[in-house]
Amino acid sequence: MSAPQQQSQQQQQHVRVVEQQQVEPAEEVTSRMASESISAIKELTGLTHECGVFGAIACGDWPTQMDIAHVICLGLVALQHRGQESAGIATSEGKSSKNFNVHKGMGMISTLFNDDSMKMLRGNLGIGHTRYSTAGGSGVVNCQPFVVHTTHGTMALAHNGELVNNESLRREVLARGVGLSTHSDSELIAQSLCCAPEDVSELDGPNWPARIRHFMMLAPLSYSLVIMLKDKIYAVRDTYGNRPLCIGKIVPINAGHGNNSDTPADGWVVSSESCGFLSIGARYVREVEPGEIVELSRSGYRTVDIVERPDFKRMAFCIFEYVYFARGDSIFEGQMVYTVRLQCGRQLWREAPVEADIVSSVPESGTAAAHGYARESGIEFVEVLCRNRYVGRTFIQPSTRLRQLGVAKKFGALSENVTGKRLVLIDDSIVRGNTIGPIIKLLRDAGAREVHIRIASPPLQYPCYMGINIPTREELIANKLNPEQLARHVGADSLAYLSVEGLVEAVQLKHRDAGDGKSKATGHCTACLTGEYPGGLPDELSW
Repeated sequence: MSAPQQQSQQQQQHVRVVEQQQVEPAEEVTSRMASESISAIKELTGLTHECGVFGAIACGDWPTQMDIAHVICLGLVALQHRGQESAGIATSEGKSSKNFNVHKGMGMISTLFNDDSMKMLRGNLGIGHTRYSTAGGSGVVNCQPFVVHTTHGTMALAHNGELVNNESLRREVLARGVGLSTHSDSELIAQSLCCAPEDVSELDGPNWPARIRHFMMLAPLSYSLVIMLKDKIYAVRDTYGNRPLCIGKIVPINAGHGNNSDTPADGWVVSSESCGFLSIGARYVREVEPGEIVELSRSGYRTVDIVERPDFKRMAFCIFEYVYFARGDSIFEGQMVYTVRLQCGRQLWREAPVEADIVSSVPESGTAAAHGYARESGIEFVEVLCRNRYVGRTFIQPSTRLRQLGVAKKFGALSENVTGKRLVLIDDSIVRGNTIGPIIKLLRDAGAREVHIRIASPPLQYPCYMGINIPTREELIANKLNPEQLARHVGADSLAYLSVEGLVEAVQLKHRDAGDGKSKATGHCTACLTGEYPGGLPDELSW
């Protein structure tokens, strides 16, 4: 078949998938540089999130006047902090069950989606994904959303999390004669949903809620899913509520800022975080509950099923969403992340006070906690570090000495605020301990008399198997050095962490203060801090 004929066929099918071999040379360089940048970030911080998911559907008559592809693209931009390795969008016009419009590839959202690609993504509903790699590794083949063709039409799926029992589920899918082209959990989930449960009758068509329930019974955690069919989207959260997922309502442009419950919806969205809702004209409605299967259609949303977890198991929402991963303006469990981080700083002062002249933070991750520490202690908050937002990649420096001074490219010291001062510097976490030492040296060179480090989370001591890329125990600095030893190692006058009990206290404070008996039950996964895994250790992989 000639090249023009191939192009014509692609246009007729309304499908466009970016594959590595199709990338133009300039784009190939951009993709490679993005991948290298991610490798550098992982090496420096040692802590990355897997991904973010987003879905949107227009209400009323179709074709909609709302640009669904742009809504999803803006939603993914708001979730870019959750994954910067690859991204993708799949849309449906709601008429054909055979083909979806798809565009995905390696790199940042701003480089992947342009006018041409957005024109190819016209539709009335769609889902999107932005990704870091954990299970499945980095590469175009693992980009999401995954699109599969089933007996009952096309299905697209995007996944945040990591399956703890990946191996047993993989064996079951392979035993059904299904071939898998990747090691990605997300493809495994998609293929699992393609197979109807043996005890479910589908004489009148596919029972997707039953299929989703069947998968959820086989795989207890960890996942938040958005699943798109021809004319509807399913939003699914695992029974432990380990990964976040929430629902938003797109309201008319002229809608007020008060209670929008009676305002007709222009559409509905579902997202890993609520931080992007206001920028797309949406209002936060609620979280998807643990174990809940929510169906979104042009007429609204409804709960179609709830899969219960065992009675002896508690909810296990990832506590590090509050500490590190989520954007400060996101809402989890009825409270804003920024407020929780502020409370962590207050609690940190109660547990680890120190005599000092000023309080500051490593921007921007530790800033909210630093303000909390300052307010509780009465010590003035002063900025001491100026962040360079255009920093290059540390690993391409021409010499070892300049690589070691890489932090000088990321930060500058405000010497007039530092000279002669006793400083408390707040950060949100320490993983490998690679960056805090150079920051302390920078501040001492700027004239700081004392530098006391306070960490607004407990020491990281265990790896995560549920979608967070935390290094091995051997790489985690907290397993090598206690706080006193670490202080000497990085050149601080003192160093202290927030306790696990203090972190849980800060996270759950609002619910305890409510005292009205109406607060929802909460529970948090602290596995990376305590080694207590809510679903046990993962299967040992045999492939």
